[in-house]
Amino acid sequence: MNSLDRRTFLKSALAGGIVTLAASAGLLKPTRVLAAAWPANAFEAKTADDALKALYGAAAPATSPAVTLKAPFQAENGAVVPITVSTSLPKVESIAILVKENPNPLVVKVAFTGAEGYFSARMKMGKTSDVVVVAKSGGKLYAASQQIKVTVGGCGG
Repeated sequence: MNSLDRRTFLKSALAGGIVTLAASAGLLKPTRVLAAAWPANAFEAKTADDALKALYGAAAPATSPAVTLKAPFQAENGAVVPITVSTSLPKVESIAILVKENPNPLVVKVAFTGAEGYFSARMKMGKTSDVVVVAKSGGKLYAASQQIKVTVGGCGG
């Protein structure tokens, strides 16, 4: 081992030791490391209405043509259902996707800061269900929904 390799090794070991020491001392807490607070109540909710209340309070979303949900009408495999959400609403604060028949309906909540209201992902569906997308813009809630039929189970069997 030459001197350069020893220096690199010692620097890495020292850095790892400092991080371990800081973590064990409680200086690196998850709330400081994570980008945002985790809405545990919303993700643990058993109904879509309870998840929406935990996320946004008591306000009910209004159906809006400005929120667009693009997903297949029939998903061959509920484990990987592609979904795309977009909105033309100004100053979108967040977008949430809920699958009403999933054991935990809230699939994702994405927060936006000065970004275009667009989100694309793959989600799990346990069985055929209505999928609801809620966008928050200007302090108001707007929604779109679509039923997706699942032929092979994803997260529920």
